[in-house]
Formats: sequence, structure tokens, C-alpha cells
Amino acid sequence: MFRTAELQRKLPKGDYHQQIPQLRQELLMMQMELREADFPVIVVFAGVDGAGKSETVNKLHEWMDSRWLVARAFGELSDEERDRPEYWRFWRELPPKGRIALFLSSWYSVPILDHVYGRVGLAEFDERLARIKSFEKTLADDGALILKFWMHLSKDAQKERLRKLEKNPLLHWQISKRDWRHWELYDQFVAAAERTIMKTSTGLAPWKIVEGYDARYRSISVAIAIRDAIRFRLEEAKTQAAGAAVHLPEPFPSESGLPPVTILSRLDMDKSLSKEDYTAGLKRYQSQLNQLQRAARERRISTILVFEGWDAAGKGGSIRRITTALDARDYQVIQIAAPTDEEAAHNYLWRFWRHLPRAGRVTIFDRSWYGRVLVERIEGFAGTREWQRAYAEINDFEAQLVESGIVLVKFWLHITPDEQLQRFKEREQIAYKAWKLTDEDWRNRERWADYELAVNDLVERTSTHQAPWSLIEANDKRHARVEVLRTLCERLETALAGQPKPPK
Repeated sequence: MFRTAELQRKLPKGDYHQQIPQLRQELLMMQMELREADFPVIVVFAGVDGAGKSETVNKLHEWMDSRWLVARAFGELSDEERDRPEYWRFWRELPPKGRIALFLSSWYSVPILDHVYGRVGLAEFDERLARIKSFEKTLADDGALILKFWMHLSKDAQKERLRKLEKNPLLHWQISKRDWRHWELYDQFVAAAERTIMKTSTGLAPWKIVEGYDARYRSISVAIAIRDAIRFRLEEAKTQAAGAAVHLPEPFPSESGLPPVTILSRLDMDKSLSKEDYTAGLKRYQSQLNQLQRAARERRISTILVFEGWDAAGKGGSIRRITTALDARDYQVIQIAAPTDEEAAHNYLWRFWRHLPRAGRVTIFDRSWYGRVLVERIEGFAGTREWQRAYAEINDFEAQLVESGIVLVKFWLHITPDEQLQRFKEREQIAYKAWKLTDEDWRNRERWADYELAVNDLVERTSTHQAPWSLIEANDKRHARVEVLRTLCERLETALAGQPKPPK
């Protein structure tokens, strides 16, 4: 989930200072308009130590009108707070309509700390997250605009940040033994954070993960997100008042005005495989897959494969190399297109629940429920609220699959625009492939950048420990097919190793 926030993105100093004057003016004008609005703005900051939470809050105070901005941080309970229900101290600090409140160490801090330190188990942790979700829904249903930022650093970057602060004679007081203890527990914190975001990122109160490696980058990212989210809500209110229906911008544009660095742009697209290595790899992994699936069927372990990727990225070819190794009675391939009238009359996940495999079987989805946050998002078939809340809905759906014992493997097959164009032209010349090429494929090429940013969001929000994404460099078809088979075999081996053989 945090891979997209470990790219060490930076905003050059010149670009930063060029953007600041206009951004500050827009923030101040937005604040003036907000003062007359019928809703408050609640901004929550959480994340790893040293990722720049308090520094970002300070920067917002510098850029905005502090008279209409409040910051609150919650530490140990006071005697007064102990005498009252847990959420009393949060309720009393909520901002009035027309104001912005920035919360540090908010209602997320204690549940995460208690879980990481082993004071509460997973069940109680989930109950606390459910309470938070209910609390935020109550606020949002009453009109509050809730924005939540998770400030992230990789473990190495966090160590570097803590050391720099420790050596700074003016800032060393900020670092304590507790901070280093938290660094030692980094993996536990990240796991707890991932579960927190999965359970509490909703359309009404979405999380945005911000890379904290570069101070300029993180400050601009947060300020732009706040500006655009409030703008969206203000325009939405005007539209509703006027009774008109217009298309509005997304409340969280992907890094508006910032360098377009994505998780896909960091893949090594030169990876390839010789014909000899391909033939050997295909034989090896297809044989291994056949044996693993036989064992999985015997132990009643089901498998679901999800294939997403660019048009002409090779999804069909990879699927055929898998099915060749399987007994035809054990699998089904589900090709997902536009919903039928019956499917459109139900929740978008309904049709996928219908196709879940029986114990020991394999279901392969050629495109999937991720259409909600890809094509439906980009083409406007789903409203902003709908696709924003879909990340949490998908994470919950996939968690139910994995917790029931299903092996869930998700592939994104990535190719470059040039490679796609070449494959499109080849398809036009081959009679039995020409039918695959449609006007829609050409239209989608025109929105490549939008789709790439949507994929970046998809990986950021749905690549979890339980259901990680496997990003496959597919410019070379041979490499992609063998890598898909190898990954699938590896996941099945892990699942089989964790389950005892059935008694004879």
C-alpha cells in the first residue's frame, strides 16, 4: 500500500518558489469563501515519526489566515478527560462551520499505539476502527468535509531523518528514545497503518498517502489537496443550490501541478527473456503449476486470479499459458465487460460474488472489480463519491476472500505507449486479431496519463499484505508470461506450506 510513497520524489527549489505565491493567494481566497459556507473542514494528520506532520501544519499556518484556522494535538489524557467518555475531548474541539481544524495525534493515535504495543488484539483493534468510522460518518453526514493525510517514509528514510534531527542542536529535543523505539517497530506500525487505512478510508472520509521524503514536495501536495477538496465542496454546494447538474473536478486530483512520477514509471521496461530461457521457464513453471493446483484441489484451497493492464498488454496470452497447465474441469475464465441490465441493477460487486470459485477450484478474472476505480472513474461512469469509497469496499471484499482461505493473486501487466502502438498496428494486419482492436482502444490511449495516475492510486490504496499487486513488465511477452507463472507458483507454494495435508 505504501510503495507509491517510497519513490523519494522531490520538488525542485525553483519550482517550489514559483508555485508558492499563486498557491497562497488561492488558499486565502478559498478561506474567505469558506467563511460563508455551511460546513466545517476537518483535516487529520497521521503517519510515521519524522515524516513532517507538524512541519506541514506549521507551513499551512504560514500560508493561510490563522484567524480561521485552528490546530489541535492530543496527548495523554488529563484528569478531566478521564472522567468523560473517550470521544468527549474530540467532540469539544471540532470546528464550527466555515472554519478549518488541523488535528495531530487524533482519534487514530491511541488505537494504533495500543495495537502495535500488544495492548489490544486484532479483534479489539478492528472494533476501535469501526467506532472511528462511525464517528467520521456522523460528522460527514452532517456536512463536515473530512480530509485525512498519512505522512509516510520508508524505514531507511525515517532512520536518516531521525539521525539528522538528533544531530541538529536546535531540533535534537524533538527526538526521544520513544521515537527510536517506534523505528524498531516500523514493520508493526506499517501493518497497523495499512489496516487502519483499509478499514477507515471511505468516500466521505478518504485517506491520502503523502510521501514525506522532501519537505517542499509534501507541503505542496497537502496544500493543493486541501485547496482542491474545499473548492470541490464549495462548487458542489453552488451546483446543488442552483439545481443544475454539471461535472465537477475530483476532490483529490492526483498530485496536481507536481512532477508526474508514478509506481509504473519506476518499472524496468527493458526486462526480456531469450527464446531458449522462455521455453525452459514455460515448461518448468507450467509443470510446477499443474502439481501445485492438484495439491490445492486436494486440500480444498481455491485460487482467484485478477488480470488488469493496458489494452494489448498480453492479459489473454498470459491467461492461456496458465490454463494450458490446468485441468479444464478445475478452472473458469470470466471476461468482464460492461455490466448487463441485471448486473447494473445491483451493487457493482454483486456480479463478482456470483463467480467466486468452489473449494479447490480456480477462477480467472480478465478485468475485474477494479473497473470501478479505473474506467468508471476516468470515463465518468461512477461519481466521485462512488469511486472514492470503492477502495475501502474493494479492500474489505478482498479481505473476506483471503480470510476464507482463498489464494488471491492480482496482476497488472504494464507496457509503454510506444509498445502499445506497435501492437495495435500489428493487430490491424492480422485477421484473427483485428477484431480485438476497437475505437475504444484508441480513445483510451488519449487518456493514458489519467489512467496511469488512477493505477498509481489503485496500487497505493489496494496493494495490501493480504492481497498485494504484482506489477509485471510486459513489453517483452516472454518475460511477462514466465513472470506471471512464476509468481502464481510462488503464491500457491506459500499457501500450501501454511496448511497441513489432509488425513488419508
